Amino acid sequence: MLNNFTFKDFKNQLAENKQLRLITYTSAALLAGFILYIAYYQLIWTPSNEKSKDAYWAGLNYAAKDSTDLAIQELEPAVKKYDGKSGGELAQFVLARQYMTKGSFQKAIDELEGTEFEDTYLSVYRLGLQGDCYSELKKFDKALDLYIEAAELNANEKTSPEFLFKAALVAEKLNDFEKASELYTRIKSNYLNFSNSKSIDKYIARTSNKIVK
Repeated sequence: MLNNFTFKDFKNQLAENKQLRLITYTSAALLAGFILYIAYYQLIWTPSNEKSKDAYWAGLNYAAKDSTDLAIQELEPAVKKYDGKSGGELAQFVLARQYMTKGSFQKAIDELEGTEFEDTYLSVYRLGLQGDCYSELKKFDKALDLYIEAAELNANEKTSPEFLFKAALVAEKLNDFEKASELYTRIKSNYLNFSNSKSIDKYIARTSNKIVK
């Protein structure tokens, strides 16, 4: 029966059957959208993303030489040009670090908030550096939350105790000695190497003595 079904028959069915028209037009629109997406991804986004991976090298080289102004000069247009691409995200991260070096902490926060990484290490430091910026701006409540979030994002022997320690220090700035003592104790319990290197017992004793009974 299907062998005798011609395009003319289909057109007649389409004209007479409202549900068939809806299904046909919807399917055609979805197919067209999918084809356009694949074409864009293969022909435009992918080559641009690959090119973006070289976008931050010049700025990074300047940063490594402590040429902060030249690094910023290189990185700002790279971030603008490759926003959303993998190289653009890295350029934005390096740019934020240069703003921090210049003491432009709010600008650094704005850049860091605009980044997103699949790499867990960079994701942790994205949060931790924001904590540093808020701490410099004396917004210690915000810094405390970010340091703890950074410490807990990917628990490990390096970054977790580092950011827990920073969190405890800003908790002291907030006169929240109970929280600070809790964080120092957490470091001692879970991160022995860091605990020993920082002689963490003296911090626990210092904050414990200040807790209002």
